[in-house]
Amino acid sequence: MSTTELFAQRTTYFVEVILPLAIAKTYTYRVPFEMSSRVSVGGRVIVQFGKNKIYAALVRSISTEAPVQYEAKYILDVVDEQAIVQAKQFELWEWISVYYMCHMGEVMQAALPAALKMASETKIVAADNGDFDRAVLSDKAYMVLEALDVAGELRISDIAKILGQKTVFPLLRSLFEKGFILISEEIKERYKPKTKTFLTLASEYADSEGLRLVLDSLNRAPKQQDALLALIQLRKQHDHISRQDIMEASGCGAGAITGLIDKGILEVHERVVSRFAGVDVLVEKDFTLNEEQSTALSQIKSLFSEKEVVLLHGVTASGKTQLYIRLIEEVLAKGENILYLLPEIALTTQITERLKLHFGNQLGVYHSKFNDNERAEVWHKVLNDEFKVVIGARSAVFLPFTNLGLVIVDEEHETSYKQFDPAPRYHARDTAIYLAGMHGAKVLLGSATPSIESYYNAKAGKYGLVQLLKRYGDAQLPSIEIVNIAEASRKDEMRAYFSLSLLESISQAVERKEQIILFQNRRGHTTFLQCSTCGYVAKCVNCDVSMTYHKTSDMLHCHYCGHNENPIQICPACGMPHLESKGYGTERIEEELEILMPHLRIGRLDLDSTKGKYGFDKIINAFDNHEFDVLIGTQMVAKGLDFGRVSLIGIINADGIINFPDFRAYERAFSLFEQVAGRAGRRSQEGKVIIQTYTPQHRVIEQVIQHDYEGMFMREVTERKNFHYPPFVRLIRLDVKHTDQEKAQDSAHKLAQALRTHLGNRVLGPEPPLVSRVRNHYIQTIILKIERVHIHIGKVKELIRNTLSAFELDKKNAGVYVQVDVDPY
Repeated sequence: MSTTELFAQRTTYFVEVILPLAIAKTYTYRVPFEMSSRVSVGGRVIVQFGKNKIYAALVRSISTEAPVQYEAKYILDVVDEQAIVQAKQFELWEWISVYYMCHMGEVMQAALPAALKMASETKIVAADNGDFDRAVLSDKAYMVLEALDVAGELRISDIAKILGQKTVFPLLRSLFEKGFILISEEIKERYKPKTKTFLTLASEYADSEGLRLVLDSLNRAPKQQDALLALIQLRKQHDHISRQDIMEASGCGAGAITGLIDKGILEVHERVVSRFAGVDVLVEKDFTLNEEQSTALSQIKSLFSEKEVVLLHGVTASGKTQLYIRLIEEVLAKGENILYLLPEIALTTQITERLKLHFGNQLGVYHSKFNDNERAEVWHKVLNDEFKVVIGARSAVFLPFTNLGLVIVDEEHETSYKQFDPAPRYHARDTAIYLAGMHGAKVLLGSATPSIESYYNAKAGKYGLVQLLKRYGDAQLPSIEIVNIAEASRKDEMRAYFSLSLLESISQAVERKEQIILFQNRRGHTTFLQCSTCGYVAKCVNCDVSMTYHKTSDMLHCHYCGHNENPIQICPACGMPHLESKGYGTERIEEELEILMPHLRIGRLDLDSTKGKYGFDKIINAFDNHEFDVLIGTQMVAKGLDFGRVSLIGIINADGIINFPDFRAYERAFSLFEQVAGRAGRRSQEGKVIIQTYTPQHRVIEQVIQHDYEGMFMREVTERKNFHYPPFVRLIRLDVKHTDQEKAQDSAHKLAQALRTHLGNRVLGPEPPLVSRVRNHYIQTIILKIERVHIHIGKVKELIRNTLSAFELDKKNAGVYVQVDVDPY
């Protein structure tokens, strides 16, 4: 057969690919004959898009039909001969793209680890590991590492020039898999599990005779003898005894304990310990459920036979994690996979150590604090079914599960499950429910303060509902005291921002060698600077928001765009030196408390104090080791932190949280106060919470005092029904942005009018949001309220897309950007 005849019999294939870009459609490329047998749906191919940009794109489909509108370019190379993305993942991506009104490329960008979506502008660095033997590398791979040693960091396009070839992705993939290189933008501080030092008696002194001999030998070292006796006494109550425990029980100093260690009488052991929510409910390898837990577990399994989703409403420290473990064990026995979602990376890390007791190497962890090599490795292990249980933050919903049987969404009410920027602006809880439905898996939602939507769905019978309203063991709910700030001020019982009642409670707790957490939902020192003569307020040059003064940096900061400048002494408007500090943040609270109670050891936990390497870890470790008496913090302290010595929680001013202009404000305030309150007290000791407020009769405050979630829910759901808010309607938010204020307003009004012609009074606005200018872009917001009955939401979204397409085609709207957010709040 001649060459001409051979070529005539060949079939030309075309691949439709998803590029990691915000473009409206997939793109079609031609496959060279020699690569036809290597391409596969779900695998990556190297393509050129635009003039010079090269990307690793995902093959969505393979066909023999050429595109009609344009001539297809050839793919440059094949990266994967087997799929790295499954058909069900593509189905999930398409649902996210349609439901959250974004592009498939944006979903791909969010879903894949960076190592799997490399582009020509991606930056590469050499891994910092001296154990690698470069002698095993090919000449080209060795050349890449040598170039990285000299330059420190190179773009993939630079590496292509060095090697004199366009397709370097397969080579780089090999270097990634062997751990030789990393993606520079993905090199992040890896969150480390917290360890604590514990002391035990050396084995040769464990029997009574050995103990008698060693005590006799310490007759000339009475402090060491006291320390050893304290340890012997503490062993009767606790399995794990820290240096601090012995020092408190014996009254001896650190030197005495060090002496016992040096003599070999005490041995030091490092042990991973938990520091977050649920710590007070210990999970050991073998445990028995109590009566309430056993009943709840039976109810969950019974409801799973009827419902796809079950909501577990369990108060803090009721032992929900133990129920999760029992359910995971049963699903594993069937050979199915489990996804366990948590809202915070820190919580993910903490609970991993507890679950590893049960599931060992079957457990995988996935979140953004891991470097890219580790995330890519988890991806492949889930794909190959090596990890049966995966625990992670919201991005874990994108992993390539093949046989999912159970999804657990813990703390399902948390706003951290919602992705706000960039697109896709998805909600991990709702996405996980859709994912489970695709696999025929069951979903368990867990929370002490469920979201209104989830609880409403449970009450309406859409979800099953199981309640666990008793704390595990002897744990008690904390007592709550309300301080009327206005009344205390009238009676001269306020000292700066602290009531005498709070200061007295702090003193008493410190005397008992207990700890205190103070909550103030603003960071910085002074919320804003205002001229008392003309009323001028120092604002950010880029955003329509006041600048916050930070004492630690002695600068004014914008919390929206990051701009900072030196503090002003003279009013730029009227020239008078009468600038006053208004409002207060965590720095100001710390400063005032140091003045009032100088003997206190005070720590601060906010975004500013945790910026350094391991900053969060250092502060938490210091507080847990009792290096601080008081920890002052923002919402970070409410995110599940739990410490054995904390007996008092102080909420400095509750009104700023309650009175926030948001229809969810009361729900979130109740949830936040309940979660903060849950940080106080130990198993056998009742904690105390002091809430300072100008509105002590506010219904949210009263509901928190009574721990009345049901009352809060009934009131909220009634008001939302009357005023047309979720769960009774769907919300879609459109933010119209432009650097020119007038153009932003005009364009927003045109868009709103175009939408009204089809949707009528369902369209609200446009109106400027609370912060109407961010990063020099003026914002106008349009809200769509779409009823849940008698209307097809898919048709509405299609209408919105068509309206936006027409809007973008109008040259008068050039430069105007419209950001769409479905279920925005």
